[in-house]
Amino acid sequence: MPGVRPADTIRILVATDSHVGYNERDHIRGDDSWKSFHEVMCLARERDVDMVLLGGDLFHENKPSRKSMYQVMRSLRMNCLGEKPCELEVLSDMSENFQGAFNHVNYEDPDINISIPVFSIHGNHDDPSGQGHFAALDLLQVSGLVNYFGRTPESDNIRIKPVLLQKGNTKLALYGLSNVRDERLFRTFRDGKVKFFQPGTQKEDWFNLMTVHQNHHAYTETGYLPENFLPAFLDLVVWGHEHECLIEPKLNPEMNFHVMQPGSSIATSLMPGEAVPKHVAILSVTGRDFKVEPIRLKTIRPFAMKEIVLSEEKEVKNLAKRQDHRTDLTRYLMTIVEELIEQATDEWKEIQEDDTEEEPPKPLIRLRVEYSAPGGGNYDCENPQRFSNRFVEKVANTNDVIQFYRKKALASRKVASGADMPEESVLAQLAVDSVRIERLVREFLEAQNLTILPQNSFGDAVSQFVDKDDKHAMEMFVQDSLKSQIKHLMGVDQADEEDLMDAVDQHRSKMEAMFAAGELKRTKKGKVKPKPANWNSDMDGNWSDAPGALIQSSDEEEADHDEDDAGSVVAPARGRGKAAAPKKTAAPAKKAAAAKGGRGKKKVVEEESEDEDILMVDSDEDESQLFVKPSAPARATKKAAPRKASPAKRAPAAPRGSGRAAATGGKSQSKLDFSQPKIQANGGSRKMRELSGDEISDDDDAFEPAPSTATVRSTRSKR
Repeated sequence: MPGVRPADTIRILVATDSHVGYNERDHIRGDDSWKSFHEVMCLARERDVDMVLLGGDLFHENKPSRKSMYQVMRSLRMNCLGEKPCELEVLSDMSENFQGAFNHVNYEDPDINISIPVFSIHGNHDDPSGQGHFAALDLLQVSGLVNYFGRTPESDNIRIKPVLLQKGNTKLALYGLSNVRDERLFRTFRDGKVKFFQPGTQKEDWFNLMTVHQNHHAYTETGYLPENFLPAFLDLVVWGHEHECLIEPKLNPEMNFHVMQPGSSIATSLMPGEAVPKHVAILSVTGRDFKVEPIRLKTIRPFAMKEIVLSEEKEVKNLAKRQDHRTDLTRYLMTIVEELIEQATDEWKEIQEDDTEEEPPKPLIRLRVEYSAPGGGNYDCENPQRFSNRFVEKVANTNDVIQFYRKKALASRKVASGADMPEESVLAQLAVDSVRIERLVREFLEAQNLTILPQNSFGDAVSQFVDKDDKHAMEMFVQDSLKSQIKHLMGVDQADEEDLMDAVDQHRSKMEAMFAAGELKRTKKGKVKPKPANWNSDMDGNWSDAPGALIQSSDEEEADHDEDDAGSVVAPARGRGKAAAPKKTAAPAKKAAAAKGGRGKKKVVEEESEDEDILMVDSDEDESQLFVKPSAPARATKKAAPRKASPAKRAPAAPRGSGRAAATGGKSQSKLDFSQPKIQANGGSRKMRELSGDEISDDDDAFEPAPSTATVRSTRSKR
């Protein structure tokens, strides 16, 4: 591009799926994940990039250990803080992109010196959960280390507004979509309930970059995000969640945008896609043009994989017809593993510096062996774990070096319990390395006949138990399913056994259909009983994960409340009025403040026109209908209203009705007590002085028509 200046180029380090904390209890591989993440952050500082973009799954668990959190915060602080000023200018309303107590980018915080900002969405491993719906990224954001964007408060009504950044003459619109369950997101896109917003001015000058964290391939009919669901105005999509590294952008001819899949920075499974060399990339954006510079990671543990078919191997294909050939077969397989170890070590040395004296790490080795014997013969294979233990001092995965499988298909087979199992061919494809929990459960249950429990919800509960480490997922699923069935059967008139079974089957089918359509939402975690006095968290683990910690019924909950009430002392009321009266009057005070702030806001727009934010418009709607005059300073009223109502809660004893007067008018407050009006007046004047131009934004209501904006804002305020 002629005339390109470095001042007009935005350089972004792109990485996804760091999975910090993966296998951290392994004495060999426990530090691999945070070491690779630290290398990524060191590259950002060494290459002097303008920002870092993370595409989800920064942590392997949504409740990362203290060790994982420490290593991530240490690396971010070492590489992202500094005296070098960040040259990126934010043009959008930051409160629309970043939620929480600090709803602005960290490098504009006067108390923190950020030289390289990090922008990140959450993935399916580190998604929000628990009370307050917080994610691990919320902790990093509140500490000023990460800019957490792309949240999805409502998975069935998604509104994606970009972070607008500018450097020189280059304008970047950064879109983010954090992970949503694939089937639900597919339905939301299909129903047209996903809206993308574009800058309201100079649309053709913006480079539109988006990062997502969803299935890229169609594992099931609706279990992925098709590329053609995304809008055509995008220029580049950074795709997270898929671990295979496809770092070179590929053009989608139908949508006319490029897709880049950086892959993971650590191997979390022994699959062919994980054996591909791991890379990150530096994305350079100048105007509407971009280029990608791949960088291979050097701290990744070497990984070599090979697959053989014994019946096609010249050295051993005739062993199936011989007796006592296990020793010969084992010796041949050991030779292949030794070659793989040497190959992995040589590849690691090639990418290291010439003067490095570091000892090569133990590699990951996987040998897949198809041992179906032709002509009625049989291959006598050694136990996989015993075979793997032969390489304890040479490999990192000492228990699963080899994997035997057969492609021979059987009609069906029985286990000791009498339950039907899937066919052998299906089980061979559902190897532990590549299995998805939902698919494994579905294939197993297709051979069964569930009577009460819905099948798809069952698979989702198992996935929550395995992937999210939710100890109560299965317990809550079974409990809720039984409650629903019992409630349905109680409404059935007197009938014989066959009619009852038909009613159970119909209700189960109805629940499955509701879950498939997204109408049956996952049950939130119930309340937890008080921790017993003799419970030792260090020895017994977290009390909330114990089997008997959840309150199972309303009777237990009432009994629990009775115990709490018996052991607590209620403080007497200070006045004659009821204690709840001030709370009821707080809401009208907020409405009054909001209406009053609308008139003052218009003056701010006229006086500070140079500092106003870029307005957004919905890409699917008419631009003239979306540019409306702002009517209420949302952030100012949220901060001011509680202070106005707070004196009413602290009011001393007063005549009846004084609490209501304190919340509605300043004149009535002066009659409460002569010792406090001066403090309240000072507090009120202090509140008026704090209402500066920084707090009053003029673009909250410019994204869309006022009614829908108010609805979204009220929903967020409730949360």
